[in-house]
Amino acid sequence: MGRAETLALLAAGHVPERYRRNIGTIGAAGQARLLEAKVAVIGAGGLGGTIVELLARQGIGYLKVIDGDTFAAHNLNRQILATEHNLGMNKAAAAAARVTAINAEVTVDAVPAMLCADNAAGLLAGIDVVVDALDNIETRLILGRTASNLGIPLVHGAIAGFTGQIATILPGDPGLDRIYKLCAGQAKGIETALGNPAATPALAASLQVQEVVKILTGVGRPLSRQLLYFDTELNLFEIFTLG
Repeated sequence: MGRAETLALLAAGHVPERYRRNIGTIGAAGQARLLEAKVAVIGAGGLGGTIVELLARQGIGYLKVIDGDTFAAHNLNRQILATEHNLGMNKAAAAAARVTAINAEVTVDAVPAMLCADNAAGLLAGIDVVVDALDNIETRLILGRTASNLGIPLVHGAIAGFTGQIATILPGDPGLDRIYKLCAGQAKGIETALGNPAATPALAASLQVQEVVKILTGVGRPLSRQLLYFDTELNLFEIFTLG
């Protein structure tokens, strides 16, 4: 069944079996909004691979996955799209293949390139929500400024060791410059010292996907002007206001 047929069924009050377990949470109208939405995921590694997987299963109609990197053996501990058989493969291409295997109703556009100041605006034009699954501060800031300039909601996520942070930046909200104001000039964050265990990016990615769903469906309250911080070593979940 194609996306158009599914949307017609939803409009008529009929829910295809693959989406029935979504409906109690977001309703048929919410599912239709997801199928009509366009989401860009920047980075297809530890955060991005899980984000792409979950968005495809949730039924986002169009996914653009941007990543110029390739899989290496050190990715195998946490990156859900990495396997022993696709080392050396472009991560965006692997994400596209995975989406196709999961949900034929999702159109996926793989961009095997790194986002930068020169291409960001063109790559993000026409997108409804952008998801930050990057691993370096400089590119995050470029992404944040571009999303702000284009008026696109941005869902940010970052992890290190047992800790992670999530923020939703709606048009007009304080941006990533506020979050990373003490990290000017740094290429990487503290994850270079604390490491990247398997469960931490999966948890952060799941929270990011929930933010995307809330933004697109209008169900729930996104983390606008807030930053959610978690530390699973100490079992802490805290929310800070971004003034």
